[in-house]
Order: sequence, then structure tokens, then C-alpha cells
Amino acid sequence: MHKNLLSQVKDKLQKYVNYILILLSILLAISLVRNMFRKNQVDETITEEEVMVEDLRRENEELKKELQILGSDEYKERQLRDKLGLAKEGELIVILPDEEILRKLAPKSFEEEETLPDPNWKKWMHLFF
Repeated sequence: MHKNLLSQVKDKLQKYVNYILILLSILLAISLVRNMFRKNQVDETITEEEVMVEDLRRENEELKKELQILGSDEYKERQLRDKLGLAKEGELIVILPDEEILRKLAPKSFEEEETLPDPNWKKWMHLFF
């Protein structure tokens, strides 16, 4: 009887162990799928961030070049001449009016079309007819 009871307990325990193993396998599979999904999301995020970092590097390089240009003496001198109307000693400043006013003041030019002279037969036709 003792062996019989022990064998019944073993059978029930074996049944529960099988259910527990199946449940653990399902939980592990779900966890694995979730982790794979998270990994894919993180990979996409990393790729997007790398693209953004590259764009920022390019923009940084362009800004450095622009800063170098803006800091040059030549640029400063051009700005002083163009924006403030300053000149070096001995130079004259000529300020022209707007384009509209210049067009009104400019003499009208008539453009002539370049044509070949009439052939002789046309000249004779005009002469006689």
C-alpha cells in the first residue's frame, strides 16, 4: 500500500511537473519574443540616431566654415564697405539710386535688327513695280 500511494503521488507530481515545464516554456518563449522586439526597436533607434549624428556633424562642419569666413578680415572689410558705407583713406564712395530710378534716367536705346541687304531681284522689283 505504501508503494501504491507513493506511485500515485509520483504520477500526480509528474503531471504537475509537466504542466509547470510547459508553462515555463511558454513564459520563456514570450519573454524571448518580447526581447527580440525590443532589440529591433533599439536597433532602429540607434540607426536613426546615427543618421541624426551624421547630419549634425555635417551641419557643424558647415557652421565652422561659415564662422571661419565671418571671422576673416576680408569679410569684415566688405561688411564695413557695403553696410556702413565706409571707405579706406583716399577712396571715393559712389552711391547709386535704386534700379527703377536708374532705368527712368537712362537714355532709351533702340535696338536695331541686323538684317542682310535685299537681294538684287527685290531691289529691281521695288524699282519697277
